[in-house]
Amino acid sequence: MVINKNNFDAEVMQSDKPVLLDFWATWCGPCRMLSPIIEELETELAGKIKVGKINVDDEPELAMRFNVASIPTVIVISGGKTVATSVGYKPKEQLLAIINKI
Repeated sequence: MVINKNNFDAEVMQSDKPVLLDFWATWCGPCRMLSPIIEELETELAGKIKVGKINVDDEPELAMRFNVASIPTVIVISGGKTVATSVGYKPKEQLLAIINKI
């Protein structure tokens, strides 16, 4: 799901499930490598977590709100609070380990 400033509060902050946010950009090579892994996680963990993608070029305010300085950055929000952050490309197993700690 595409997250922007208009749907952020409803989809992320008020979500009854943890939300994995993928901060990315079209020009970012590591982001393009991470994208299929994020899509796999979204399918495999459907019902357990929500997955949202935030294009930092389209949503600079959201990137600033979470101090995203490098991409890709994956942030997990649960109960309206940041519970995990991962910067840079990570293999699927490392992302799963982060999610499973929630």
